Amino acid sequence: MQHYVAPLWLAGKGALAGNVQTIWPALASLAHPDRRDQAVQYQRRRWRTPDDDFIDVDHLPAAEASAGRPLLVLFHGLEGSSQSHYSRAFAWWAHARGWDYVVPHFRGCSGELNLAPRTYYSGDHAEIDWILGRLAQAHAGPIVAVGISLGGNMLMRWAQEAGDAALQKARAVVAVCSPLDLEASAKALSSGLSGRLYTRMFLRSLKDKAMGKLAQHPGLFDAQALQASHNFYTYDNAFTAPVHGFASTEDYWARCSAKPHLRRMKHVPTLLLNARNDPMVPAWSLPTRAEVGPAVTLWQPHEGGHVGFPAGRFPGHVASLPDAVGQWLLQHL
Repeated sequence: MQHYVAPLWLAGKGALAGNVQTIWPALASLAHPDRRDQAVQYQRRRWRTPDDDFIDVDHLPAAEASAGRPLLVLFHGLEGSSQSHYSRAFAWWAHARGWDYVVPHFRGCSGELNLAPRTYYSGDHAEIDWILGRLAQAHAGPIVAVGISLGGNMLMRWAQEAGDAALQKARAVVAVCSPLDLEASAKALSSGLSGRLYTRMFLRSLKDKAMGKLAQHPGLFDAQALQASHNFYTYDNAFTAPVHGFASTEDYWARCSAKPHLRRMKHVPTLLLNARNDPMVPAWSLPTRAEVGPAVTLWQPHEGGHVGFPAGRFPGHVASLPDAVGQWLLQHL
């Protein structure tokens, strides 16, 4: 994947190619070239959280319950779910290899609003730690974890905070197209085509959920400031920061960005995959070899978009992403 090249029918240069390679795979490409039935039939489990809330965890068990089989845990992206195109692609990859597969939904992302006076945010390493800890207690085989976009930054912050203890819960971790520098990505999404396409889509969903949260917990935040927010800076200042205990947007971004702590990653094998034409994660913000620890591998292909990486004939598929990431994970089992 570090040498990924888009198929000719989606090839191009500059910002336009990055957007096309982002949007088309999410809307029209297959999760797997041999599967026309796109939905994955998961087993859903509801977990009670330590703060008396809940999360919904979707599980695709291996076809045969072999002893010591691996478990792949996927943490989805902003407003994603177990049925996002990348989630389904990884599901079919894991299932074909006899692995168990789990997608824990972040709070409010499973189709039902959570109960506590909070949702989820990009640096919630404590939530990741609790989820992986519970999975490690229940699963006898090795566990590996992949985080997509926001979920990848969360996973990296967990690995950074856990240090060498991370290996007790995950043999290896991967972040795919993750905004490791939250300020840089928020600025990229604040104007131009990205602002018109992605920010409006995300904020529409996020604001609806926030207002639902306000109905549950009156006075939780300033509704007028939320409704007036028009980019991630103003949204995070109105909702994410105050609700989750940060002093401001700047405080939230600074404390939750994984990039400043990548040099500390010396223990758990880590892969960071970012396309350099990603419209949500600017290439100039990506970490260099000098900015990461010895446990970190960098894949930074010039093409791929944001969690796109389409392959094959029209309309294409996204199975090449889990194939490449999965082969890297296999090396660390």
